[in-house]
Order: sequence, then structure tokens, then C-alpha cells
Amino acid sequence: MTRNIKLKIEYDGTNFSGWQRQPDLRTVQGEIEDQLKKITQEDITLIGSGRTDVGVHALEQVANFKTESKLGLDSIFKGLNSLLPEDILIKDIEEVDLDFHSRYKAKSRAYRYKIYLEETVFLRRYAWEVLYPLDLEKIYSATQIIIGKHDFTSFCVTESAKPDNHCEVFKASWEKEEKRLEFEIESDRFLHTMVRSLVGTLIDVGRGYFSLDDLKEILKAKNHKKAGLTAPAKGLYLVKVNY
Repeated sequence: MTRNIKLKIEYDGTNFSGWQRQPDLRTVQGEIEDQLKKITQEDITLIGSGRTDVGVHALEQVANFKTESKLGLDSIFKGLNSLLPEDILIKDIEEVDLDFHSRYKAKSRAYRYKIYLEETVFLRRYAWEVLYPLDLEKIYSATQIIIGKHDFTSFCVTESAKPDNHCEVFKASWEKEEKRLEFEIESDRFLHTMVRSLVGTLIDVGRGYFSLDDLKEILKAKNHKKAGLTAPAKGLYLVKVNY
């Protein structure tokens, strides 16, 4: 009997070539599929809620796979965590309806971007060090402009542009605590590099390179060349997938 198994996965993306399996490259999907094959003795196709790029981390990626195996969930859970490398952890496992699809059933996704306003060797792999003065009030004000439904073509790399690049951003906010600055965003969908491009451009607003009106014009331009810098992948985390 076919079963549909849902996983919640945490991973450190530093040493991966992204989520999606690729020939001769180390990927999160590839690592998990390889270990599932050992456990179930089947060729498993793991369906992720979305792709994360090279170097991007996940606190809670969601994925599902179909199997004919009769193994208990606890056996699969413990087996996977015993076989997987230390930079991947299965956080939760459950059996779901056969029509559940990690990607197509998702209603929204939330990402977090971490910035440190000083040099710190212990967090260098997991956050962007921004060492120049920032006008945080301007950044906070500019962030309000991106909330709502907009065409985010300007914040998408050209080669991945789709016919419809409209996304509805439900929430976007910043939190600062001492030298830590974090950006959180939730949207119904995200374009390739959209979060990192938004973060880099908002930081450029804080540096005085763009005004609030400039940001509005960048949105309208539908041209990635108009946007600011693209923040490095190491500070980006997939936080939650909502169904």
C-alpha cells in the first residue's frame, strides 16, 4: 500500500550546492534520498516545498515522499537521523494524505535574514557582517513599501524571470538587538534570489544610496539592474512553510 510521508528538515546550507539534486554535486535532497533508499530499499523521490540556493540554510524545510515500505515512522525517523551527515537533521515525521504535496499545497513561506553589525568569527558562516553606518528608521520605512501584492521582477535574477512575477508579501519587518539585525518576510511565493535582493536593496536605503521614492521606482521598473546589491546567501534561512 502506498504511503505519503512528510518530513520537517533543518540544515546548514554552507557546504551544499543548494536543495535540489544535481549530478556530481552535494545537495540536501540528494543526501536524504540516498539514505531513504538504504532504509526503504526503494528509489525515493523527495518533493521539497521549494528550492534553496547554494549556501542558504533551513530551520524548517518541508518535504514529502511516497513509499510502499511498511516500516514504522519511528524506524524511518531514527534511521534517517543516524545515517544523515551532521549538517542535516530530520526534526519531525508524519504520515499524511496521499494528495499532500509539499510544494503545491503550501499557502505561504517565511524567511529570515541575519545581519551582524560587527565582525564576529563565530557567526561569519551564518550571517552577513555589515560594518557601515545605517539609518535604521529609513530601512524600516522602506520595508513598508514592499508589503502587499507587487511585481517583484526587479528583485529576481533575469534568467529565472517568469511570465507572472507578482508576489503577495503578507509580512515584512526588522528586529534589532544590540549588534544583531534580523529581517523576516512572509509571502505567498518567492522569486529566485528575491529575499537576498530585497535585503541588499533595503540596506542600500539605510546607507543613503537610495531614497524611499527610489525604492518605489525600482519596484515599478521591473528591471533587476535597477536594484541594489544582493545580500550573501549565508545569512538567509527558510523558517516556516505554512499549509
